[in-house]
Amino acid sequence: MKLKESFGEVWEFASSGGFFMLLLAVCSLVALTVIVYKWMGLQRARILPARLEAEVDRVEQHMETGTFSGLQSQFGKGESALARLCGVALTNAGRTQGEVKEAVQSSAREEVVRMNSGLPVLDVVITIAPLLGLLGTASGLVTAFSDFSDGENIKSGIAKALSTTIVGIAITVPAVIAQSIFSRRIELFAARLEVLLGRVVSACHQSVFFKGK
Repeated sequence: MKLKESFGEVWEFASSGGFFMLLLAVCSLVALTVIVYKWMGLQRARILPARLEAEVDRVEQHMETGTFSGLQSQFGKGESALARLCGVALTNAGRTQGEVKEAVQSSAREEVVRMNSGLPVLDVVITIAPLLGLLGTASGLVTAFSDFSDGENIKSGIAKALSTTIVGIAITVPAVIAQSIFSRRIELFAARLEVLLGRVVSACHQSVFFKGK
């Protein structure tokens, strides 16, 4: 019985927002979809697998000991951003160091763009959700004060105004937090990739094997 009453209260709260509440529901769904998509896409295993990162960190040692072929096969699989970018460095090995760096940087920019995909949509939601809440507020206030003689009309109008404002803010806050977390994570991944790729490019340039390609 309590559950039914709670559901009824939630439905009444949502329906009081009218058309603007429907638009806010769409914003909420879009934000949730993007957050789940980015959470899955920015898993460390997809960008910087810990094991591969440790191996790339010792790339010069692998070349000196002749164990680089195993690492090279992992690059060829391209299962992560690090593997794909290291593969680009190896593909261009034998060229000048500047040319290799330029090729790797171009691919790295593409990977960063891929990591940022979806965030512009979250930006749009963050911008329009509170604005839709304000529009609902304005619409509710117009309804509330259009007829002072009707107390029920004033009550429903104020409820509409307050509900859309609350929902608009409730959508925006977690979206802003998620965007901040994702942006920081991408920044950290990009910085670490830059360091590791610098080592790979340098190792390829200094290696006798790659000089002879």
